[in-house]
Parts: sequence; structure tokens; C-alpha cells
Amino acid sequence: EYGHRLNLSFEQMDDIVQQGKELGTFMYILSGGEPMVRKDDIIRLCEKHNDCVFLAFTNGTLIDEKFADDMLRVKNFVPAISIEGYEEQTDSRRGKGTYQAVLRAMKLLRSKKLPFGASLCYTSKNAENIGSDEYFDFLIDQGCKFAWMFTYMPIGVDAVTDLIATADQRKFMYDQIRKFRGTKPIFTMDFWNDGEYVNGCIAGGRCYLHINANGDIEPCAFIHYADSNIKDKTLLEAYRSPLFMQYRRNQPFNSNQLRPCPLLDNPGRLAQMVKKSGA
Repeated sequence: EYGHRLNLSFEQMDDIVQQGKELGTFMYILSGGEPMVRKDDIIRLCEKHNDCVFLAFTNGTLIDEKFADDMLRVKNFVPAISIEGYEEQTDSRRGKGTYQAVLRAMKLLRSKKLPFGASLCYTSKNAENIGSDEYFDFLIDQGCKFAWMFTYMPIGVDAVTDLIATADQRKFMYDQIRKFRGTKPIFTMDFWNDGEYVNGCIAGGRCYLHINANGDIEPCAFIHYADSNIKDKTLLEAYRSPLFMQYRRNQPFNSNQLRPCPLLDNPGRLAQMVKKSGA
């Protein structure tokens, strides 16, 4: 809902990385929209900041031979390719033909021995499929070195709340991911279900923040409130802002760290912080 015309310039992204490095941050994640429409700028960032690692969440459709060769040359960019299951599930959410484009991109990356992974959003409709042994074996066969799981988060006025995974489905994914860690040659991460390893919510500058296409510095990619903008505030000023300080004072949001999120898992906590900070 940021619109399709907003973008951070290369100079702004470059400055963000430079500021981040001065504060000790050396990993940067790019999302969209589709970040690969800016693949020339991505490679420029990788070249200029070769002491950092860059990861992009991408649908994979713009990964071609030239970009794969650029990845091989810079050696500090890793794609996380979004896939929702098999062909029917992926194309129903991301458009007809996307699934086959994903398989082509994975085959190309695999042929050049480049590391890549999958980004999986589990919902009430697909959790049992993408959490199955068979599906993870499929990802491994495609060459995925990691799988990053996200539970569906309804964002915006038109979001479909029926797609929220049930408590039983979240437990199923929790159990499956831990089983796979001990049995399959793929590294698994779950943005929600791994809260127990990182003391709950990592947002609000505690371990990570999000800067949207307008430059607003948000606590999290899923939390669209801000009281700072990178165009007129430094990262350090944003870390010290009222909204981020509210996060610091309130984390963790639940003693049960399998319920880490102030929006999805702990109703009312986000609203309190936004009100107190004036964001």
C-alpha cells in the first residue's frame, strides 16, 4: 500500500548502509514490491559495500544469466525466492507462470553453484502442504540451502483475515521445522516460531528495523507506523526516537516467547506504544 511510484534512490540506500556499518550492522535485506527491478543498483551496493551481505526477497522472475554471473562475481548477495507451495498455490497468489519462472531461476542458480533459499508464507490454506516432509525434500532437490518461514500477517484494510494460520497450524509448523533441523540438509528459520531463540520480538531497532519506500523508519516490515524518516533523520536518531524507545521499554511483549508480536499475538500492545509515542 506504499504505491508503485515510491523508491529509495541509490544514494539514499548507499547512505543507509554506510550509517549502518558505522553502528555495526553488516547485513541488509531488500524487499518490495519486487526488488529485482533495481538489480543494477543491488549489484552496485554489493560492489561498494563488499564487507556486507545483502539478501533480497524476490519472486525470482527477473533472475537471468547476467545477474547470476554478477552474483558470482560480487559474492555477497543471496536471493530468498518466494514460493507458496506447488504450481497451483504459487500462481494463485503471485500470478500465472510465476511457479515455472521460480523453477527456472532455481535451476540457473543451482547450475552456477550459487547459494539461495526459499521464502515461504504459511497460511490457513497451505500450512500442511509447505510444512510437509515432501515439500521440504522438493526444496532441497531444487537446491535451496535455507527456508525462511513467515506466518500470514493481514496488513491493510482489504487484508483477508481468513488466511491467518490457526494455532494448531502454527504448532504444526513449529514441530515440523524443529524436526527438519535435525533430519534435513536445509537451514530453517521461522520469523514467529523462533521467538524463543531471540527473546521474543526483534523489531524496533533491538535487532532490526524496516525502512519503507518513502523513507519512513518503521519498527518492522509488518508494522506501518513511524515517527522518523531517513530523509531527515539519521539511523541513530531513529533508534532513539519515541516509538523505538517504546519498543525497548516493552520488549518482550509476552513471557511466552512463542507469542512475540505486539500486533498479531498481543492485541493492544502496539496501539499503546503508538499512542504514547505519537507516531
